[in-house]
This record gives sequence, structure tokens and C-alpha cells, in this order.
Amino acid sequence: MDPSEVEFLAEKESISIVPNFTLDQIYLISGDLGPFSPGLPTTVPLWMACSLKQRQKCRIVPPDWMDVEKLSEKKQEELESKFFTQMPSNHYLEVSQLLLQCATDDIPKADEVKTLIKDIWDLRMAKLRSSVEVFVKSDATHAKLNHLTLMEINTVRPFLTAALDHMHALRSNLTSGSRLSQD
Repeated sequence: MDPSEVEFLAEKESISIVPNFTLDQIYLISGDLGPFSPGLPTTVPLWMACSLKQRQKCRIVPPDWMDVEKLSEKKQEELESKFFTQMPSNHYLEVSQLLLQCATDDIPKADEVKTLIKDIWDLRMAKLRSSVEVFVKSDATHAKLNHLTLMEINTVRPFLTAALDHMHALRSNLTSGSRLSQD
């Protein structure tokens, strides 16, 4: 799965908007949305919120976790823990990037939010790289990593699977070579 596919999945996340137009319910395959009334918050998928925002048809209400104080606490929690911590959203990176692209004016302290999200991502990637290194060096056959998001898994997947394939090939050659020398 590449990052655009993960982003596509993240766009299904629900988000609250405050429309500035009137429209009855919309009937979609994924579910009914609306009705839309000016000034009354309603919940829509992220893709629709971004589309409406780009057409200046709504104001996006950022998720509760996109608050500087909450993100600072999450960053500190991630720093202090040797394990991965539970993220406020399974698509925190994708959602924040999409919202920071299309609705910067609706997000209080958007620059600080962007920096904190990047810091949290960097911390988690450093943990993931070191976890993968320990796993590969340990000759283990399996590992369990809790609280990883889909984007984080997909970031390390190509490297990890290639490394494990190479290690398997090397071990196979090593065991074949030792069998040949015993014969």
C-alpha cells in the first residue's frame, strides 16, 4: 500500500463542519449526510469537508486532539515511553496534513500544530527504526508492536520485508552449505 492509498482510507474519517449553506440530506453509498443548515455543526467525511472548505462552503471544526496542549502532552508521553503510545487517531498524520493544507485558517496555532505533529512522527519513526534493528539482529521469527498507525507500518514495510527476505536467503544458503560439507 502506498501513502496515497493510506491517505484515501484516512479521508473516510468523520469530521465536524459548520456549513454556510442549506441543503437537505445527501444519500451516498457510504451513508446519509446532512441535513446542512448554516451555523449548525454536522459531521461529514474528511474528503467532503476539504471539498466544501475549498469551495468556501463551510468552516472545519478541527478534531479535539489537534490542540497544541494535547499534542504537547502526546509528544511528552511518546518521549517518556519506550513503547509506542496510543495515538488520538489511527490516521493522525494524514488527517492533520489534509486539514493543514485546506483549512489552516480554521486551526488555532496551525504552525505549532504542524511542528508538534512532525515531532511526534519523527519520535515514532526513530522508535520504529530502532525496533526493526533490534528485531533483525535478534534472529526472532515474529514481533508484536502495538499502537502503530497504518502509515507508520507502510513506511517500514518495504525495508523490513526486503531485509527479512535477504536474511532468510542467507540462512538458507548457510544451512545448505553446512549440509554439503557434512556429506
